[in-house]
Amino acid sequence: MKINNVILRTVSKVVVFIILTLAIYLFLSGHHSPGGGFIGGLVMASALVLLFIVYDIETVQKAIPVDFKKIAAFGALLAVGTAFGSIFFDVPFLTQSFAYFDLPFFGKTELTTVTIFEAGVALVVVGVVVTIILSISEDV
Repeated sequence: MKINNVILRTVSKVVVFIILTLAIYLFLSGHHSPGGGFIGGLVMASALVLLFIVYDIETVQKAIPVDFKKIAAFGALLAVGTAFGSIFFDVPFLTQSFAYFDLPFFGKTELTTVTIFEAGVALVVVGVVVTIILSISEDV
């Protein structure tokens, strides 16, 4: 017998949107206040895990056709690439740089290399957590 979970599916769409918004906020506020790539990645992975719980895994994988192992590998490459980028500019390892840019709609905005590093960390966390959840679900 199939369980009628219309309310759960409807509420989860709103909750996943809220969780993803929180993940983006935590990611972007990471270099000025608590947050960053790790916690932003964990929150983003929790939104995906909620989708896996509410819908079945095949449905979510059909809607999001991504190999999360490749996401984790790309994130690690991105994080290590920004770390080694400092060597090419003859500065100490993992040195960050920043500049201010005048962006449309945002005005004067600070852009840093730490944000790229944190994006790599977030991708690694999302990839690893979702891969672990998917491998656990295959055993059941």
